Amino acid sequence: MLLAASQREVLEKLSRSRTAKHHDVQRARALLLAADGVANTRIGAELGVSPTSVSNWRARFAEVGLALFGPIRQGRGRKPSIPEEKVQAIVQATLHETPEAETHWSCRTMAKAHGVSAATVQRIWSARGIQPHRVKTFKLSNDKRFEEKLVDVVGLYLNPPENAIVLCMDEKSQIQALDRTQASLPLKKGRAGTMTHDYKRNDTTTLFAALDVLSGSVIGQCLPRHRHVEFLMFLRTINREVPAGLEVHLILDNYATHKHAKVQKWLAKHPRFHLHFTPTSSSWLNLVERFFGKLTDKALRRGIFKSVPDLIGAIDAYLKATNDNPQPFKWTATADQILDKVRRGRVTLNAITR
Repeated sequence: MLLAASQREVLEKLSRSRTAKHHDVQRARALLLAADGVANTRIGAELGVSPTSVSNWRARFAEVGLALFGPIRQGRGRKPSIPEEKVQAIVQATLHETPEAETHWSCRTMAKAHGVSAATVQRIWSARGIQPHRVKTFKLSNDKRFEEKLVDVVGLYLNPPENAIVLCMDEKSQIQALDRTQASLPLKKGRAGTMTHDYKRNDTTTLFAALDVLSGSVIGQCLPRHRHVEFLMFLRTINREVPAGLEVHLILDNYATHKHAKVQKWLAKHPRFHLHFTPTSSSWLNLVERFFGKLTDKALRRGIFKSVPDLIGAIDAYLKATNDNPQPFKWTATADQILDKVRRGRVTLNAITR
């Protein structure tokens, strides 16, 4: 068997590839060995294939050359282990049916229902991106001023006004100071860190936080409750922290405390403050929620707090670390992109509920 220099170069490169199909790598190695005068039986033994396969590869290469490494010819290759009708039946059942007395399918319940293996079901689901065990939560806002509020808030993110600071503000209420009932075991090789599933409650605190959209720094204050009284205290804190020459644009939710008569009276005396309310059921639009998520994950979820002062100390330490090296959250979606997605969601939801 003779190879042109260009053919040998291609085959040698393919034989060393770690990304090409295994079948193609085997054929390339077989053809190189055949070109060196190695017998089909010895090639088959070395590569773990039959001598007949080697002979067929050689004949095919003599016929079409490097085109041998294109798509597998019709009728060749591995045959499907189950018929296409069975595959479609499994997909149909997954998307439109549920097992008796259960809310969703598992690999094993589907396999039992259709007389196949659980591994087969998993391959079918994986190939089509179907994940019956997962569910995501959502809520479309019914706020009559949804579009107006959305455009207002996103506009502040993407085009903040000059000589002003944009702050995303909210309360993380009822943060519990939880103490574990037994000492935790430390992390070690071969074992994760441990903590008891039960705990002792040591009262709560509420974190008022205002995230600077541009810098990522946070103005934070822990207060015992979250009434209009505490909200006014936090507004005064913001007023002290923000330089006098800047307008203050506060993005916040529709909690009644934020619209209290005494709050309105205070705002009238401080005209540099401008409140921008997110639509109802749209907490995702307030970037401070991202900060709250990081705070919970990094400082609270695994924390052990024997008292509220211990809890407040941990929160203050996280605030300080954040402000020592602030990292802003970058908003990229435009109002039009969000509105388009919401409209598609409403069309789908309306089609289901009719």
